[in-house]
Order: sequence, then C-alpha cells, then structure tokens
Amino acid sequence: MVGATMDDMSAAPDMRPAAKHDAAVDLYWIPLGAGAHVVRISGELFEIASALAGRRARSKLYHSALVIAVPEGQFVIEQAPVPGRPDEQRGVVAEGPVGLRCLRRFRAFRYEIRRWRDGQIPDIDQAIASPVRLTEDAAVARRILDVLPSIPTPVWGRDDLGTGEMWNSNSVISWVLVRGGADITTIHPPVNGRAPGWNAGVAVAARRAGHEDA
Repeated sequence: MVGATMDDMSAAPDMRPAAKHDAAVDLYWIPLGAGAHVVRISGELFEIASALAGRRARSKLYHSALVIAVPEGQFVIEQAPVPGRPDEQRGVVAEGPVGLRCLRRFRAFRYEIRRWRDGQIPDIDQAIASPVRLTEDAAVARRILDVLPSIPTPVWGRDDLGTGEMWNSNSVISWVLVRGGADITTIHPPVNGRAPGWNAGVAVAARRAGHEDA
C-alpha cells in the first residue's frame, strides 16, 4: 500500500540481520540480474554499449539496497518491479513508471519503492563485498526511514530530471542516504564495478537540499 507508515508494515521471512546494535545502516551491493537471466543479459548489453561510447573497459554492474536496524525493528529499503501479488504487504511507499510515463497503468511497467519491515532482499546471498556499514547513528537511521516516502518517482531508465544519468534503483538508494544525512563520500561499488544511476540520486537530493536552504 503506497504511503504506508512504519507501523503498517508486516513481517516477511527472515534474512541476514543488519547488525547486533540498536541502530545500523547497512548497504548491499548485488550483481545486476542476479537470479534473473533477462535482466543480467540486458545489463551486460547496456554496459557493452556504454563502455564503447565512453572508450573505457567494461565493468560489472551492481544494484544496491539498504537494511536498516532501529529499536522498533529491521527494515529493507529497495526499488523493485511491482510483482503480481497485489495483496502482499511489502511496505510500499511510492510507485513510478518504467520506460514511458504513459505505460504506468500497466503493472509490468511500474516500479515500487519499499520500506519493508522484516522484509527480504532477493539474492542477498549473492551480494559482493557486503554488507557495508555506513553508520550506527540512530538519528540518521530514523531520518532515512522517515524521508523515503517523499522521494521523487521519475521514469525508470530515463534522465527526466536532467542529471546526465538515468534514474534507477541506485538513484533511490543514493537519494535517501543523502537526504537522511548519511556520509556517502567513501561509498563505492566493489572493485571493477559500477552502479549506474547513483550520481543521479545524489544530484537530485542536493537540489532538494539547496531549495530548502534558500
């Protein structure tokens, strides 16, 4: 249900715990397309074209997600396709279109942004160099959870916000980290890896902060 509060989110099967602390923010780097053959092939083709255009070596592509622990419980933050199970509670706080805005009415062309209490990250067992502990500051962890529902929802895979980079799942994670006050200066994908869309989220979050400070 879009706009759900933290208290509205129901439990799902257990996954690796975020931390043994009262509060923690952990980042996971998951190879793009892990467990999804079509997504992996599409990502590889995208990277081949991008590398050729940029005259650089090819990199491995990663999708990012967060696991946040606070005294009230553990939450997963992730962008994912809208599944064909509308009655399942996944802590959805926002939805957006994929490819073209006019296709949004079709489930297959929508993504959802989750703040899922006791939720799951698919293929977390394939994460590389993860988890990355970003902070154990409870105030930052709570701000990340609180600010997520205000995230913009531009068209996935396009640069509708004029950042020079497409918006995708990595944009969601970088946006919410910046807006939540986390230090992202030392964050980078695993060795020889890229996280397309990351800089788009940072840029849009910085704009929002600039407007609030003006």
